Amino acid sequence: MELLLRTKALIVLIGFVLMPACSVKSANTPEVYMKGMKVAASAADIAGDDSMAIAGGIHPGFVKGQEGKIRASAVVIEVAGTKLCIVSCDVLMFAKEIIDDAMRKIEAECGIPFENILVSATHTHHAPSTVTVHGYPRNDEFCQRLRDAIFSAVSKANEKLKTDQDAQMYFWLGQESSVGQNSRLLLEDDTIFWIGARDDVVRPTGPFDPELPVLAFKKNDGSMEALIFNHSTHNIGTRRGGMRSPGFYGLASQELEEELGGNALFLLGAAGSTHNLTLSGNEMAFRIKDAVKEALSKAQKRDVPVLEAVKEEFEYRVRKFDEEEEEKAVSYYCNKRAGGAESIIKVFRNMRKELASHQGEVRKTWLQAMLIGDVAFVAVPGEFFTSLGVEIKRRSPFRYTYIVELANDYIGYIPDKEGYRLGGYQVWTGYHSFVEEGTGEAIVDEAVKMLMSLYESKGRI
Repeated sequence: MELLLRTKALIVLIGFVLMPACSVKSANTPEVYMKGMKVAASAADIAGDDSMAIAGGIHPGFVKGQEGKIRASAVVIEVAGTKLCIVSCDVLMFAKEIIDDAMRKIEAECGIPFENILVSATHTHHAPSTVTVHGYPRNDEFCQRLRDAIFSAVSKANEKLKTDQDAQMYFWLGQESSVGQNSRLLLEDDTIFWIGARDDVVRPTGPFDPELPVLAFKKNDGSMEALIFNHSTHNIGTRRGGMRSPGFYGLASQELEEELGGNALFLLGAAGSTHNLTLSGNEMAFRIKDAVKEALSKAQKRDVPVLEAVKEEFEYRVRKFDEEEEEKAVSYYCNKRAGGAESIIKVFRNMRKELASHQGEVRKTWLQAMLIGDVAFVAVPGEFFTSLGVEIKRRSPFRYTYIVELANDYIGYIPDKEGYRLGGYQVWTGYHSFVEEGTGEAIVDEAVKMLMSLYESKGRI
């Protein structure tokens, strides 16, 4: 009998431990966790013109006209007096000082804590330059417009929050496996594909992450207030070439808004090693829209009893490099596969020259983890290799964990150790790639610690 009672007690204990945290309620649960959620979204245009160099290439590019809007889109979520803010910007990437200024102003004037604000870039390769990279500088005027647009979008959403009715969150983990692929292809001469012919491909060198999480925030009357989706492919491709554009992800977002209402925000996942090599921008936008709408059709209401975020400084080093080896790798590939090889080689040579005196330098950036109910986002400040993003997902204590790259800062490509071993454009030293080997793995470890701190903070274990 005693053995039977012990067995029953053990079964009850196991059942309690495995019970989802959001379903555990007691008489001692503070009233604050029973209150509703409010959500408000807004967007602000970032004006560009034809005189501004377009970022994303090795040399500055110029276009005529614009398709869609270049915007900063913001959503502010409030639960039990705690506010979180997420902003998606239709630019290639941005430097820490620009975004810090915007976030400090938001904190001071909107009352949203600095650590609760996540600002990300969609990585469109079709907007004016916001970073000094490759063969051209950032456009300071456009950067100021970006900063102003971020604050404007958040400020309008925050003000709107005061009058908006309660909202509900709906979530579904969708998938889109055809828009993107691992693009670091091993070639027969043991180089890694970047540009040029790829008729001698051996195999991909890493994974592709097809997950497409969709979060919909609807008011009690059923109308859409905000839509957030996340996917992991370089945002290269437009419907009409030769124009400024938010890229295929941004175009899909704006067309979803027209069809569904509210504001749609795209958050780029771990896409440092993934591109689409076959589809047109038009087809990619169509497939992403279709996948998002399919996920929405299956989305389930999710309780959001709590909002939490943590943002921490992270130290990294500028790598030390061998100039002779770098010159050899870049020259070999470009002379064999790239048109205009000498001008491209010169750009990389000049970047290394400017970085040479900074070798071994310690710098600081931001890492962030954010929790909306049981959905977690990890914000990293560069072009994060997909394998590293997948590892964070696997090690996270939260079932629904997603990466947001190019968030809060830009520190270039962040490869895994295998990426350094294989070489290729993403690890050639330059303003696009300058962190030392091991930085990616260190970010993974620190991100998992941050997720665990969120998991433990409410007594989940």
